[in-house]
Amino acid sequence: MRAVVQRAVRGAVRVGDELVARIGRGVVVLLGVGEGDTPDDADAMADKLAHLRLFDDDAGKLNRSLLDVGGEVLLVPQFTLYGDTSRGRRPSFTGAAPPERAAPLCEHVVARLRARGLTVATGRFGARMLVEIVNDGPVTLLLEVGDVPSPARRAR
Repeated sequence: MRAVVQRAVRGAVRVGDELVARIGRGVVVLLGVGEGDTPDDADAMADKLAHLRLFDDDAGKLNRSLLDVGGEVLLVPQFTLYGDTSRGRRPSFTGAAPPERAAPLCEHVVARLRARGLTVATGRFGARMLVEIVNDGPVTLLLEVGDVPSPARRAR
């Protein structure tokens, strides 16, 4: 499982003219599910997201988590995080899980975050979305859990 996590002042998702999700202070998570990802990987991703220290403490250090600051989560499914361009100019998405496996794992992450007491809004799986992110900092991190490619494979 891969995620691009951006600390945000606010975020929103539109599908066509419809506003389907909106958050205030928190994080926008672009989440990709890989071919070999499991519910255990979804648990690990949710745990990492909930406890990741992305928010400033009184000294200005990144020492507070979403749980510490009561931040919100906007989770946007994004299979393109598994795009592979190592063999040309057109990305291949064979590393991404098919929708029938990816959607339940995205929902698993959402459920685990909500079970921790976090407010979670979501994009619409499979839809063409317009995603608004007002990045705070900017703070952006890449997270991977599960079947992570070896450094040699990533270097291609």
